[in-house]
Formats: sequence, structure tokens, C-alpha cells
Amino acid sequence: MKTQLLFRDDAYLRETTARVIAVDDAGIQLDQTLFYVQGGGQPGDRGTLTLADGTSLPVLNAVYGADRATVVHQIGAGVRGPEVGEAVSLTLDWPVRYARMRAHTALHLLSVILPYPVTGGSVGDGEGRLDFDIPEATLDKEALSAELTAMAARDAVVSERWITDDELLANPSLVKTMSVKPPMGTGRVRLVEIAGLDLQPCGGTHVRRTGEIGAVTVTGIEKKGKQNRRVRIALA
Repeated sequence: MKTQLLFRDDAYLRETTARVIAVDDAGIQLDQTLFYVQGGGQPGDRGTLTLADGTSLPVLNAVYGADRATVVHQIGAGVRGPEVGEAVSLTLDWPVRYARMRAHTALHLLSVILPYPVTGGSVGDGEGRLDFDIPEATLDKEALSAELTAMAARDAVVSERWITDDELLANPSLVKTMSVKPPMGTGRVRLVEIAGLDLQPCGGTHVRRTGEIGAVTVTGIEKKGKQNRRVRIALA
């Protein structure tokens, strides 16, 4: 049985109900979830899982199960879990999720401003980084910060759509990342589009408009090799 990933269709969904399909030492598997599953440089979501009797369990992380079809919700050690078949309620730690959504979309804008191959990256709680393969680069933090903030202020619409694996293979220029490959193998790939600015494969959560990002500051530029430059950002 698969876990339905509700966050892919609605990143703003904060609460929902689900049914338990398995419980083991790794955690709790549900028939559907709004918790983003750790991967692609973005951490898994946190929040709470409430049992039918009102007991509230902390969800510390969400990861894929061994079959990559189900999602394991990790809870604290020694906490009594629900029974298989039990209906539960899920509540997202929204401030953390939203900060990550804003940061993730800001990183997509950074990849527009710096149109170089991306060699790595990560999304944090209101901050993040991208690593670029840049030959002999001279980057200015203040100039990049101003350009990022101005681009976000354009309030461009952010949307997603799906294409087939074959369509992606026929359009390799869509893939910016060298170290993280798009999730292929299911027959389709999710694209995230920032209207008039960017289009690339991504399974992460994003804001609906770039205006939600707010001001962005480039907090650091580090040399990580002969041609590798790490650019760190933080949201206001």
C-alpha cells in the first residue's frame, strides 16, 4: 500500500486525517500524509500526530520506507503508538514548514541569477545554500542580495506541473543540479515553474508567489574547490 503525498498537491495544507497502515520500531506509516518527506536537500517536516483518544505524539521527521512507496513518521522513543487501522489526525509545524517553503523558492531564484551548474544544496528553516560550479568567480554579497530581493518582489506566480520521464530526457537543459538527480522511475516528473523566470524539476514545497519570500540576504560565499562556490542565503 502506498502513502498518498498530500503536500505535492497543496503545500499550504496544515491539518488532515489519515489511517494507520503499519507500526514498527522505525515509526508509523499512514495511508496519506501532509508531512514533507526528507529528500532533495529539504528536511522532513515536524508536527504532531493525534490518536483517537486525544493522545498527541510528536512527529520528529518523515522519511521514505524501504519500499519508497510508504512514508514513515518518526516519533519519540518509548511513546505508545497507534493501532493498525486507527484513524489519526495530523498537524504540521507550520512556521517551520513555511520558512522552508520561502527559502526553497528563494534558492530557485538564486539559480536564475547565477546560471551555473548546481553541485549541491540544502534548505533550512528560513535559510539555505546552493553550491555552484563557477570558473574564476567574483561574487558580491550585497549585489546578489539586492538582486534576489528585487526578483522576489516581482511577485511571480509559482506553480507545478508534471511531465513524463521521456519528456525530461528529451529536455536535459531543465535539470540544473549535478549532484541530485530528478526523481525518475515512476513514469512522471514534477516541474516547478516561477512564471517568466524559472522552470526545473523539483519535488519540494514552495510558496504560491515569490512576493511571500520577502527580503533575502546572501550571508556567505565560500570557496569549496577550484571551481566550486557555496552561496548561503537567509530570509529577513
